[in-house]
Amino acid sequence: MTTATPADRSPVDLRDPAQLLAALPYLIGFRPAKSVVLLGHLPPGHRPGLVLRGDLPRREHRVHQARALAAKFAEGRHTGVTVVLVGGRRRPGKPPPHAGFIGDVANAVGEFGLPVVHALWTPAITEGAPWACYRVEECGGELPDPRSTVAAAAATERGTVAFDSREELEALLAPRSPEAVARRADLLSARRSSLEATTVADAASAFDRRRRGEGPPTGEEVMARRTDLLSAKQSASEATAIPDVASTFDRRRRGEGPPTGAAKESEPMTVADAASVVRSAFDRQRRGEGPPTDEEAVMLASALKLPEIRDLCLAMAVPAGTTPAREAERLWLTLVRELPPPERAEPATLLAFTAYLRGDGTFAGMALDNALKAAPGHLLASLLRRVLDRGTPPQVIRGLAAAAAGPLSNFGLAPAEFDADQAV
Repeated sequence: MTTATPADRSPVDLRDPAQLLAALPYLIGFRPAKSVVLLGHLPPGHRPGLVLRGDLPRREHRVHQARALAAKFAEGRHTGVTVVLVGGRRRPGKPPPHAGFIGDVANAVGEFGLPVVHALWTPAITEGAPWACYRVEECGGELPDPRSTVAAAAATERGTVAFDSREELEALLAPRSPEAVARRADLLSARRSSLEATTVADAASAFDRRRRGEGPPTGEEVMARRTDLLSAKQSASEATAIPDVASTFDRRRRGEGPPTGAAKESEPMTVADAASVVRSAFDRQRRGEGPPTDEEAVMLASALKLPEIRDLCLAMAVPAGTTPAREAERLWLTLVRELPPPERAEPATLLAFTAYLRGDGTFAGMALDNALKAAPGHLLASLLRRVLDRGTPPQVIRGLAAAAAGPLSNFGLAPAEFDADQAV
């Protein structure tokens, strides 16, 4: 497993090995264990650029792992690489473990004209753990408390945390309630079936009218036909009756009106209805109302399928780290935990985009894995996966948000100031 994090704005100084090692949890989002970490040096060479983490490979896979990691530095914006190995036990009087792998990495990055500036080892990223250099025998010491580093202070200021393990970070994406997700899968399936039936029926009706030389159907005829279709789907309606009643009760208790016309499962959602659905979700989030009801989750899933809404949601990721961007990221994370596949792919992709723009490549990669598992052919998720795999800097893909930027007031958020010149 390999993760990439762009750390261009990191306060970490690559010239201080002990501080660098202690800062790794804040650079990649979790405390690495049994890992190899490569940190690219940006000109003039004191600040990290691309940060890559991979699992320590078996001996027979070392050359392949080294070449795979090195290839992500091919863009040529770095002046060198620092290599860190975390894990293993150092025998008395012997060099740090995995020295052969350091040589494999040096050879691999050398093919791209990059030197290994530092090669460091530590058994674990904990206070008091020993650390050592591979190339200088007298180089070494004990790690400081990771929480005392400049990187930790910067993370606290941004409101982010470093998790104790990759598994703990990945657990943020797990379903809150598998039972609720299963119910919503049934509701969304019924909605898709209704929409497909309506589309086929409308097409057949249009064909019949053209064959008879008649014009388009009147509004009354359309409504009558759709009423017939809804009656024919009585079994599906009965299956969703209880969640609908519960949802109506919840809306009345909150003082809200009835759902919009988009809630009719046989009718496609309009852009205006979708914007209203997303705006309401942000309002509920600000009021601290907790997870969405089944009906709300289904309507949000339908709203995010519309390209116009998705584009507006992408635009909310900039400027990275602002209040609107954080509110949006929080909602996308909630929906990842509340929606079934394949609909879950939409918020997971938005979550990945937002996380990557604020510099969290590790979490962005996890979100993309989640999206592609939910919908393997998802176009935007696949594109972003290639972007992350190449180690592309976040500023390069800000153009996606710039192209989608528009009036965010539809979602109840104050428009963020966006400088299009920042996009490359």
